[in-house]
Amino acid sequence: MRMAGGNDNVKGALVMVLSMALFTLNDTFMKTLADEVSLYQILTLRNGAVTVVLLVLAWRMGGLRKGLTRRDAGLAVIRGLAEVATAYFFLTALFNMPLANVTAVLQSAPLMVMLAAAIFLGEPIGWRRVTAVVAGFCGVLLIVRPGTEGFNVYSLYTLVAVLCLTVRDIVTRKLSPEAPTMLVTAITSGLVCLFFGAFSTGVDWVALTPRSGGMIAGAALMVLGAYLSSVTAMRLGEVSFVSPFRYTAMLWALALGFVVFGEWPTGLTLIGAAVVVGSGLYSLWRETVRVRRDRDAQEKVARQRSYRPGA
Repeated sequence: MRMAGGNDNVKGALVMVLSMALFTLNDTFMKTLADEVSLYQILTLRNGAVTVVLLVLAWRMGGLRKGLTRRDAGLAVIRGLAEVATAYFFLTALFNMPLANVTAVLQSAPLMVMLAAAIFLGEPIGWRRVTAVVAGFCGVLLIVRPGTEGFNVYSLYTLVAVLCLTVRDIVTRKLSPEAPTMLVTAITSGLVCLFFGAFSTGVDWVALTPRSGGMIAGAALMVLGAYLSSVTAMRLGEVSFVSPFRYTAMLWALALGFVVFGEWPTGLTLIGAAVVVGSGLYSLWRETVRVRRDRDAQEKVARQRSYRPGA
């Protein structure tokens, strides 16, 4: 595998920042439509368009011809169902809570995925990163503040969304390396379209105005751009360098929430968000240290085996 140089890492980081901006812009478009178009109609239209484009990309890249094994196809379906649940709980919370609050809770997902991977996949995790998970959960509690006046069912929805996102990412890790990424993503988006299309039969569809139609089209473009740029970022730079820039989503959410919706989190929410982000960054750093230590140990063993006295 090619090792990324300094310029590649910088490019990867900048593309990851762009990806997070596009994801947050998608959320902003969706939240703006909350009082005009039902969630079911929005997701049916948005993901219908996204699925078509992803299938075309999968075809162009040979993913449709290659296909999926029966095992990977089953995992792709489970991944898609987890995404359906994530979309419902996350967007329902987004429609009823400040953008920055929902985004801040979602920043705890990498910590939950790390913990779940240790429990269900046997991936190594030390006490320091376990402590980071606990600290991150405390940060989430500062954001949602159960038992206070501001706590409601939508606060719980954000937590359920994190759990569903965790399931999705754990299933993704179990996919074989040969599974075409674009095809798996197209299946995920297609299931979101199909399920919310079925749900939408129970609600009244509204005629789209140029504004609402433009917002849905914009959301579709943002999702596509965000996905493609996040994949590009990981290919450009080293994962350990690029991944921390995912947390710039919090900065975008603060800026867009204030500019578009006039929202600004309370002091406790900001502290909680800082704790969550700090815990995530620390966990990423510890993982980098572990990987470097293991690599150095393997190289040392290889050198010892290759050494022959008198050669």
